[in-house]
Amino acid sequence: MDTLSQILDDIHLSGGEFRYIQAGAPWAFAFRTEGRAGFHLVLSGEAWLYPSNEPPIRLEPGDMAVVMNGRDHALVHEKMAVVPDTLPDLVPGIQGHNHDLLKVGGTGYLTNTLSARFRFDADLGRPLLAALPAVLVMRGISDSPPEWLRIGLDFLAQEGLGRPGHQAIINRLVGILFIECVRDYVESLPEGANNWLRALRDPALSPVLAAIHQRPAHPWTVNDLAGIACLSRSAFAERFGTVMGQPPLSYLAEHRMRLALWQLCHTQQPVCRIAEMVGYGSETAFSQAFKRMYGSSPSRYRQQRVEAPDTSDFSPPAAPARIPGQAG
Repeated sequence: MDTLSQILDDIHLSGGEFRYIQAGAPWAFAFRTEGRAGFHLVLSGEAWLYPSNEPPIRLEPGDMAVVMNGRDHALVHEKMAVVPDTLPDLVPGIQGHNHDLLKVGGTGYLTNTLSARFRFDADLGRPLLAALPAVLVMRGISDSPPEWLRIGLDFLAQEGLGRPGHQAIINRLVGILFIECVRDYVESLPEGANNWLRALRDPALSPVLAAIHQRPAHPWTVNDLAGIACLSRSAFAERFGTVMGQPPLSYLAEHRMRLALWQLCHTQQPVCRIAEMVGYGSETAFSQAFKRMYGSSPSRYRQQRVEAPDTSDFSPPAAPARIPGQAG
């Protein structure tokens, strides 16, 4: 079982949009994500990425950056002390998968990028988002392009607009770029790193996570999971708690609630069926567990979402997201 694939399948990546950008110095633009993740692959030239509330990052040819937290950010041709808050927004030029090259900026040296954004479910992706840095950066991947990138970019260039299945193709290609960044980050984690993604490389814990995500409704016990890990019950519980930061059944319960939340928000399944899908023997037990976590009953929560739908894919930040340099 491929654990990372199982976890990424759960977060429902969708809504991929992209555009090739040719920027002549001087240039600067905002990338207002509207709650989505965004990424930028620098094909030539260089750029400075200014994530919201994060230090600037220099991007050179072959570098790819994924801004994970749904925050607005900026791309600029050179390092700046303060980024203006009146930058033009690049996102309207990305919408609709336009294959035409978008030219911005002046007549100086050129920087070419592939810029895109995509969405995934914030609740199901919460453990992943919490374990990843605000910005994932892969360095130098187009110096000698890996086969996955060459094929992906070629396919992207040839994919005709308006063909049946076009959006699904774009989602898959954007997903490939995202997954490669996550894989690169996971593989770079040092031994002993305090990060639950390290469990994906742990020969005992990785199959356990895969089993939980593949069969969340199964009546798992600690003994069952310890058997999958090929460890004693006590050794497994200690190892899981050390790496994951919580007991195995607590992780299972939280994952079930995230799945239930997604079903309530995105389907018309009755509450009794959702309870069954996430491993509860009765609607009453499920409703009580759901209320403990989210503060309202499943049916009330669903009704509130209908009355005031949240179109954002990420939970709203504690403070309004701003491009660095904006007045407080």
